[in-house]
Amino acid sequence: MQTWAIIGIVIVVAITAILVYAATKPNTLRVARAASIKAVPEKIFTFINDYRNWQAWSPYEKKDPAMKRTLTGPPSGKGAVYAWEGDKNVGTGRMEILDTAPPSKVTIKLDFVKPFEAHNIVTFTLEPKGDSTTVTWDMQGPSPFFAKVMGVFINMDRMIGKDFEIGLANLKALAEK
Repeated sequence: MQTWAIIGIVIVVAITAILVYAATKPNTLRVARAASIKAVPEKIFTFINDYRNWQAWSPYEKKDPAMKRTLTGPPSGKGAVYAWEGDKNVGTGRMEILDTAPPSKVTIKLDFVKPFEAHNIVTFTLEPKGDSTTVTWDMQGPSPFFAKVMGVFINMDRMIGKDFEIGLANLKALAEK
């Protein structure tokens, strides 16, 4: 058998193995991180429920300081919209606050357009515990086959989770001032 034929067979087997493995990945992507913040939920809630405050703590704001931001709808709460166009680090997308339960929960519809399309639901929950509040940042959405293939090579939980950890640390520093 020719060397090129053997190489071709190895490549086909490797690609098939990757695709079969990707097909076994979950149909839903979920990333969640939590932090304990020494502040009352009411104080923390205002930083999350009003997109005008996100520049002070969101890790994505610092990834592309030149990003174009558009805020529409009410200034905060249900119906508030934050759209952005940025570089390869933040892409292009839109967030809309779907629901709030002051001071314990904010639910956001997150739609990415670039670098690839994705539709997720983000939930921030704030649970008082003594003199602190546990803030959980949770993102869930469908994981189409292309995302599953990417997941073979990139640990999405680690990549996105790192950003969530940075954002929660920024929120903690801001709220504990």
